[in-house]
Amino acid sequence: MTALLPLFLLIVGFGALILGANWLVNGATSVGVRAKMSPLIIGLTIVAFGTSLPEMIVNVFSCIKGSPGLAIGNIIGSNTMNILLILGVSAMIYPIDVSRISIRRDIPAGFIATFAITLMANDFFRGTSGTINWVEGLVLLAMGAGYLWLTFKKNSENLETLEDPEYSKASSWGKTLFQLFLGVIGLYIGGELVSNNAQKLALSWGMSESTVGLTVVATATSLPELITSIVAALKKNSAIAIGNVLGSNILNIFMVLGVSSLIIPLPFDTKMNQQLLILFAANAIMLTTVFTGKGRKISRFEGAILTLGYVGFMLFSLYN
Repeated sequence: MTALLPLFLLIVGFGALILGANWLVNGATSVGVRAKMSPLIIGLTIVAFGTSLPEMIVNVFSCIKGSPGLAIGNIIGSNTMNILLILGVSAMIYPIDVSRISIRRDIPAGFIATFAITLMANDFFRGTSGTINWVEGLVLLAMGAGYLWLTFKKNSENLETLEDPEYSKASSWGKTLFQLFLGVIGLYIGGELVSNNAQKLALSWGMSESTVGLTVVATATSLPELITSIVAALKKNSAIAIGNVLGSNILNIFMVLGVSSLIIPLPFDTKMNQQLLILFAANAIMLTTVFTGKGRKISRFEGAILTLGYVGFMLFSLYN
């Protein structure tokens, strides 16, 4: 019974995060259209970062409140869910075409990001206890800035554009500012509720903060990516479906973990190397599915395999 109230407040917090992220993305998208940003740039930057905002807010609040154990688990769990479950479900709805630019730039960037935090978390560069410190956080942020610079620089090479009118029209200034205001409020309230009650649940369930971050928190903070990709798949918009997943995964590591580690050193439980290996395997399986079958597609059958892989990941993480 003692866990019921924290669980309820956690769910309310997740709802506030999702609504806040949605409002903020809509408002920022409208600003981007008014600034004459291309739909592609809006999708790769505003939309991708917007779906990563719940991870960012939860991590920042947890670090400020002295519970950094959630941070790395949240990102590893979210990124694994993005590839295996979200991409898998999206492909089952509608087979996903993968562009050449994603194969050359975004998928390798995902591998590099995962490899970078693996080295940092396991003290490859120094001999202290397992943490990601502020210096390594600055390195992650610099790598993220480099990725965004490359994305803007190579924009002219992208043949795909986002035709969905949702990403190509501007709202009135009054509505835009109201959405931005509601977004900030929703994210703040959601961040407070999730960071406070996730720690209470970890104690009451006898689980470590990193395990709660890896499973419960990661699943909930990935809901914006799930919703965005499913809607895109239903609209047969492959570029949004896979771009949202790849962009969110890259920003989660470079930007979210980078900012989090500037607040407080992020502790790493070496047992989570198993989950990092699974994340590597998920990236490799995703890349393999692109080159099997006809064309550069992730088929419905391959989507089902990815989804089953996520079920196995969750069972393995909870068992451990």
